[in-house]
Amino acid sequence: MFKKSYLQQILFGLTAVLLFASCDKDFNELGTDIVGDDHFLFERYTDASVKAYNQKLGPISSNNLPINPLGFYYNPAFGTTQANFVTQVQLDSENPTFNNVDPENYDVEPTEIDSIILNIPYYSKVDEVEEVEVDGVKEIRTTYILDSIYGVQESKFKLSVYQSNYFLRDLDPSQSLAERQLYFTDMDDVIDNNKIPVLLNDAPLSGNNTDGHENTQFYFDKREHKTTVLNEEDEVVPTRSVPSMRLHLNKTVFTNLLLNAPSGQLTNNAVFRNYFRGLYFKVENGNPGQMAMLNFQGGKITVHYNEDKKKTVEGVVTYEREFKTLTMSMTGNTVSLLNNSNENVDYLNAANSNQEAAKLYVKGGQGSIAVIDVFGADADNNGIADEIEVIKANGWMINEANLTFYIDRTAMSDTRTAEPNRIFLYDLNNRRTLVDYIFDPTTNTVDPKVGKYIYGGIIEKEDVENGRGTKYKIRITNHLRNMISNDSTNVRLGLSVTENINSVAFSKLRTANTNTEYAPNMSVLSPLGTILYGTNIPVGDPDYDKRLKLEIYYTKPD
Repeated sequence: MFKKSYLQQILFGLTAVLLFASCDKDFNELGTDIVGDDHFLFERYTDASVKAYNQKLGPISSNNLPINPLGFYYNPAFGTTQANFVTQVQLDSENPTFNNVDPENYDVEPTEIDSIILNIPYYSKVDEVEEVEVDGVKEIRTTYILDSIYGVQESKFKLSVYQSNYFLRDLDPSQSLAERQLYFTDMDDVIDNNKIPVLLNDAPLSGNNTDGHENTQFYFDKREHKTTVLNEEDEVVPTRSVPSMRLHLNKTVFTNLLLNAPSGQLTNNAVFRNYFRGLYFKVENGNPGQMAMLNFQGGKITVHYNEDKKKTVEGVVTYEREFKTLTMSMTGNTVSLLNNSNENVDYLNAANSNQEAAKLYVKGGQGSIAVIDVFGADADNNGIADEIEVIKANGWMINEANLTFYIDRTAMSDTRTAEPNRIFLYDLNNRRTLVDYIFDPTTNTVDPKVGKYIYGGIIEKEDVENGRGTKYKIRITNHLRNMISNDSTNVRLGLSVTENINSVAFSKLRTANTNTEYAPNMSVLSPLGTILYGTNIPVGDPDYDKRLKLEIYYTKPD
């Protein structure tokens, strides 16, 4: 008798297949989908031909990504990645006016900027909430755990924020303005050479640590921010906010930029984006450093200023000093700027080789992918691989098919090195997802990044505290069925890391290679990489059983 959970799994799989069949009239259902590792009802075949190769990508388009890395990340298996960033800035309220005073009255004070605060929240979650007493006043203090931070905890580096003078166009004039302008990961020198060389985050460090400035001793601090404001009774009221990059920017620069702006430059954002071309975030001296994934679009620049406002009461004119704010958002065009250094020789040799690989180096950013061929040759040139013809002739009913990727745990044993939580398998020829991805309805509302879990690609780890990864498994059942039953093309497959399985857009390479001219854009923004066993492992080798293989579970006809 089947266990209840096993029956539920089969019913779930059948539902997924029915959904698939209802959406694709060309799909021919064969067999029963299986979810899990109980395959005792079926035959298992692992001798299908599989060959895998490495492919270095080089510079890749990185404009307008949803999140962007910033900082340094060192992985001994790959090398060091430095991530800088440039973004346009927009006024939240267009055409602001200043100096709202009588120009003939020289007794009024001019408008004056008090401070400019740049604030970009980190991805974080609450760790603990407690009540504390500070100077006899009870307060609620929250401690946080930062998410998407890689590298050595609190490792400091130099962070400089400059005004960019490089205009980021929307459309490409070389394409008759019919396509969006692409910007690439290797443009850091171009942006750096076009910055206005006045450091914006030049404020002294606060608190007890006054050695240096906000830029020279920067790290991603998990502590909440505590600020104070005056209420209507002029009482000091503390407020607390989530961990974030919080920098004080140069008042003189923004006084000239905003208060002394030439006529018409603040009228609308189309004009403003050319007048103030954005911010350039540059990191230096990271050893080993930290890297954070940041939602720059969620950040704000808040200008706090004081201004006299003219008031007339019963014919009497007075001037009252007011505290005001102007906000700007880091929206518009952006570019993630990546530099690789100290790259591992084994990685470079493997990634630049066109030979069948014993190890697959799969790295995000300006990194590398794996290229995979299944089912071997088509000796009779009829468009169908010979192995598929044998399966068709034998009448196999395909119940499940998976590609299993074992991690080289020796190469990835450094516990300081983060491993990708997810890898992504796709149709390399046509730059699109596989049908198993498309018709996987599974979601996870708590952590959307682990949705599509039937399709898979999620890291499997040792069952111990802080266990390291052992393997990834990706389901290609429907992809295989389509080749067998519908004579679908046996396309080459690509394998990359992914930061978010729910986004499957592609970014263009600056220089196309022999295999592709695109890679998934969710791999571009990830600094992580992993080393997997490939296919060029001879029989008798200690790692032979860990080679990449296609596992097919099937039933024979009666």
